[in-house]
Amino acid sequence: MIKITNVLTPNGDRQDFTFVSKNEKNIDGTKLLALPGLIDPHVHFRVPGMEDKEDWVHGSRASFKGGYTTVFDMPNTKPTTTTKERLHDKFSIINKQIAESKLPMRYKLFFGADKNNFQEIVKVKDEIVGIKVFMGASTGELLMDDESSLHAVYAIAAKFNLLIALHAEDELIIQQNTKKYENETDFKYHSIIREPKAAVKAVELVIKLSRIYGVRSYILHLSTKEELDLVRAAKKEGVMVYAETCPHYLFLDDSVYDKLYGFAKMNPPLRNRIEQQHIWDAINDGTIDTIGSDHAPHTLEQKNQPLCKCPSGVPGIETSLPLMLSAYKKDLLNLKTLISLMHDNPKKMFNLDNNDDIVFANIEDYHPLTNEQLCTKVKWSPYTGMNLTGYPEYLYTQGEFYFLDEIKS
Repeated sequence: MIKITNVLTPNGDRQDFTFVSKNEKNIDGTKLLALPGLIDPHVHFRVPGMEDKEDWVHGSRASFKGGYTTVFDMPNTKPTTTTKERLHDKFSIINKQIAESKLPMRYKLFFGADKNNFQEIVKVKDEIVGIKVFMGASTGELLMDDESSLHAVYAIAAKFNLLIALHAEDELIIQQNTKKYENETDFKYHSIIREPKAAVKAVELVIKLSRIYGVRSYILHLSTKEELDLVRAAKKEGVMVYAETCPHYLFLDDSVYDKLYGFAKMNPPLRNRIEQQHIWDAINDGTIDTIGSDHAPHTLEQKNQPLCKCPSGVPGIETSLPLMLSAYKKDLLNLKTLISLMHDNPKKMFNLDNNDDIVFANIEDYHPLTNEQLCTKVKWSPYTGMNLTGYPEYLYTQGEFYFLDEIKS
């Protein structure tokens, strides 16, 4: 039997928790906060084809260490997850790797849309959590940059009541700026090339399509005020649009390029501090529905390349909760909002079953994040050195109790 006493709950009460276990332990929970097991609707665990960056053994460990018991993985793999056969192969590989991790990770998969696979979407409609559309090129080969193809995929989603998750950046603007700044080497030009206008134009189109077809559109990694204003107005109109942002837009800004170089490169890019404040405002007024980690690791060698060769993406599933709980301690948001963003809203949006998962995070002790403590395969973070609280210490899921300090990379 394991007993944790005097734990803080989100409603402000103190509570004792008891779990059936082969271990016998009494734990003082005075420094702990109990939260429901977290849901991350946006990860890239890189399987198949990019196991040098991540896999589901390391990804499952990193998820548990971050307080996550459910994740949704994206389709920009090698090969891309764009056929029924590839989807089934991916399920098989993931299940084997989760078994190897010895952690009961819950997961669902997005299915990639390209201009040639519309018939494949119909074949897998009952096996996927939604369709993923890349309106602007990112890491991988998936791209749908013409409006006629977008209309086609929205028509399919409408017919079968499928949600569409979108990387919303306008490809033409990106390509024009890439050519304009092709000789620049300073990483700050990544934010200039993928300027806010590229995101705003794409979001305008997403809202238009969602309005026409009555499809649920889940706009990923919002990073600008203009995007948020569009989403806010669309929601008031009754358009079925959901908004995600990511920790890197809340805790990093474009001033860090001088320090982090390629380790601060992601798509969409970092914005300035004024935009960052607007994101916090949108979190607290309910415009933003979810926090997705967009866990998208690359190796140290890959990220150490110059601007033109450095891939976009940063790891984040282990650091999202400590960052958000550290923000809570600074009164940047309340616990109800945090839980809505990281559990309640994604659970409702994706019609997930109820479970009794609980994560216990220490919200009193602070220590700097180190690369050594990370379970992600790449062993680095853009937040390394930040003094954070809220690190998960224990997790209960599917009838098992886990001491998270025993989970090693």
